Amino acid sequence: MDTENNHENKPTDKPNTTDGQEEKTPAKKIRRQATQKQLDHPLHGVKLADLLESLVEHYGWKYLADEVNILCFKRNPTMKVSLKFLRKMDWAREHVEDIYIRMLEKGIDPKGQKNKKADDKT
Repeated sequence: MDTENNHENKPTDKPNTTDGQEEKTPAKKIRRQATQKQLDHPLHGVKLADLLESLVEHYGWKYLADEVNILCFKRNPTMKVSLKFLRKMDWAREHVEDIYIRMLEKGIDPKGQKNKKADDKT
């Protein structure tokens, strides 16, 4: 901090401003609330890692490789490489998300519980 002419040459806590302007604090970002349509979407709040993990647990890498033709599912598939690829390539992520949504529509819940939609149909 600069010293102000206060006859004692001690530093002050005031910020150095020009033209008598005070330093302004940045405005806070206002977070938008999610709409009901967004909240009702089956992928709302589901992380890509959790999505892929549940698909691999239920279907396996072989099924995913047959459904989505990408090498990271075919040759030595790992979660790390697959997630990196899916985050970069939107088309591949959309295919995997579609498989996940179909799995939910069939009544298969990734948490091991029956899905509500499947109960309604029976």
